[in-house]
Amino acid sequence: MDKIYNFMVDRIKDSVKIFFRTTAVYRLLGVLICNPVILFKRSCFEWVVIKQNMRNLRETTTWRIHPQEKPMAYRKTGSQHRVKDVSKRACALLWDESFAWGLMARQALTEAGLPFDLLRSEEISGGALSRYRMLYVPGGWASQKLFALGDRGQEEIKRFVEEGGSYLGICGGAGMATEDGIGLLPIRRKPTTERVPSVSGPVRLSLAGHRIWQGVDTPIFFAWWPSQFQAADQRTRVLACYEEVMPDAFSSDISVADGRVIDWPALETRYGILLDPARLHGEPAVLEGHFGRGNVFLSLIHFDTPGDPNGAAVLRNLWDYLASGWSSESPVKKARSRRRPLPDSAEFRDVIDGIKTAVSDLISTGSRNFLWYWRNPLLLQWRRGVRGLEYGTLAVMMEEIGKRLGGNDGRQAHASSLDLLRLRKDTSEIRDQLIPFIEKAKRLVIRERFYMNTATLSPVECADPEINRLRLELFGSAMSHGGDFKQLIDPIDRLLFNLIRDS
Repeated sequence: MDKIYNFMVDRIKDSVKIFFRTTAVYRLLGVLICNPVILFKRSCFEWVVIKQNMRNLRETTTWRIHPQEKPMAYRKTGSQHRVKDVSKRACALLWDESFAWGLMARQALTEAGLPFDLLRSEEISGGALSRYRMLYVPGGWASQKLFALGDRGQEEIKRFVEEGGSYLGICGGAGMATEDGIGLLPIRRKPTTERVPSVSGPVRLSLAGHRIWQGVDTPIFFAWWPSQFQAADQRTRVLACYEEVMPDAFSSDISVADGRVIDWPALETRYGILLDPARLHGEPAVLEGHFGRGNVFLSLIHFDTPGDPNGAAVLRNLWDYLASGWSSESPVKKARSRRRPLPDSAEFRDVIDGIKTAVSDLISTGSRNFLWYWRNPLLLQWRRGVRGLEYGTLAVMMEEIGKRLGGNDGRQAHASSLDLLRLRKDTSEIRDQLIPFIEKAKRLVIRERFYMNTATLSPVECADPEINRLRLELFGSAMSHGGDFKQLIDPIDRLLFNLIRDS
């Protein structure tokens, strides 16, 4: 019995020893196998934390800010500071309903070396502004810009600015932001009967102290048929007022120098509108305010006039001020395109050449009848009563399309990103609309030219029924773009936008 007992005890002891030895082995294997996995997971987690900390460090870096004028996005909201996201692009330019003014703005920004992207209304409605620090809306009819944006696009702009984005509106873009438009600033535009509506050319401003005027020694800029603000609300700051309209500017089709010699009151009686540029003295031309956490900057002055060094200086200062984080000291570098140019096609060339010939014929018809001339490469100066803005817009936009489709100046489109069949179809449809429009327009301007020999011609109404009929067909009943012109200029605008984006 004792032997059996001793045998069982020995077997139990052996089993216990084997158990502990086996456990030790597995424990050792666990250390050898599991610990590297644990260490690997821990290192990955720590690397993610390090990357996040580095990103936070970059995003909280403070940019160069003027000590007296920090942008609204840097001011305290509650107990915290709101900081700009450096991953955002500098500026979105709303292209829709700008036409020649969009081309002007694009050229001026390119000359100034400023970064921007072109956007359409549907992209803004889709939330594209979240990628940008500033929205720039150039000239054009404010009412048509609002219509193109629709309720959704207008709400997106208001949300963008309210949450800290910046808004820059020039001329029509300024009007769009008033209470007559989306209401970013508590200010309205004067009624048409109280404005001097047709001033164009160089003007001298009286400037308030602000960083955007740095580098401007003589404050002479360009105005192109601006609206007028009513007296500024206390919640807005006037940054510049009209000081003087320069002698080589125009009021309607009258040189300011000549108007001073003749007699402005007599001319106003004859034309039926306010003409005396002295009425602008002291009127606000540039305003700044805030909507929510965002800066709103509205200007009736075209700082975006190509070839204007003062305007370019102000634009660079505005980019530094409203799109903080981008420095004008670091010029934009452009990548060289390696895409294939459009294939040469006799049929394609014939369509483009036919369009260019027709437009050139219209401009020549007006010139030889003393109805207009080119003041600069983008703008006509026309006699009161004719639709010089529309004819000039058509000419400069088709000229740009011609350069991009067949030019050798580096701006031409490329085959890799364009549907060539669609391109041929679009240009053919534009030609088919444009040729009849040109023929009607030539008949209209010739009739208007001879009507001026006997009476003053108003752009709105005329005693000649044939002139009224042609005007209604070509341009509609309002001064904003309508009629056949609107049906023609919209597809031209879409084509030009696509060609610019492609290049």
